[in-house]
Amino acid sequence: MKINEQEIQAITAAQPSPRLDLYAGIHKALRALMADTLLAVGRMDPDDTAERRAVSARVLELLDFCASHVAHENEFVHAAIEARAPGASDAIGHEHEVHLAQITRLRTAVAALSGPAGSDAAAALDLYRSLALFIAENFQHMHVEETAHNAVLWARYTDAELVAIHNTLLASIPPTEMMYTLRWLVPAMHAGERTALLADMQAHAPAPAFAAALDTVRPHLSDAEWAKLTRSLGLPPAAGLVQV
Repeated sequence: MKINEQEIQAITAAQPSPRLDLYAGIHKALRALMADTLLAVGRMDPDDTAERRAVSARVLELLDFCASHVAHENEFVHAAIEARAPGASDAIGHEHEVHLAQITRLRTAVAALSGPAGSDAAAALDLYRSLALFIAENFQHMHVEETAHNAVLWARYTDAELVAIHNTLLASIPPTEMMYTLRWLVPAMHAGERTALLADMQAHAPAPAFAAALDTVRPHLSDAEWAKLTRSLGLPPAAGLVQV
């Protein structure tokens, strides 16, 4: 099954606004993480061993996160799509396979940074260019998911059903991965999205988990963003970490 642009527009226009978007938040996090990591690779001094190691670790973290994201989408979102619109996730599913192969190649490119003396500059440039192409393809890929896949989901699922899918997905994520996700997710959101996400966590998560989430995101928000967030959550401005 393939959905064209006219069908996407028609389905989207027919939906009550706004509909629950399973992709919006996590894709903001991915775009922010990808762009930040690419900039780090571009700025990296290939002759500085410590810097090479630190940036290599950041790239590997990104690749691990991307592979995990693919697995989550395949297991939960694509399964939901295929249950009510067989074949509708085939094209994106194939792209997921391509992305996993690209991730393997990028891991090899990272490993090349610790190769023979004199090869570091060339290896760094190769990694930078390969990562840039991977990110460019992922940006296009995410746009299709946010348009075509959302159109399929919105036409076949209620928001209550989508919430259930989302909650099941979240429950499958280990705490360490969840905190890493929040580090990139919350700063990439606008103020209203931050409040909605953290207010839900404030209401339903154990107090230590909520406090850990605040501590995780505080260093990555400006003073003005933090003040706005704490006001919206009914918290004192000193909540969470104080350093930025």
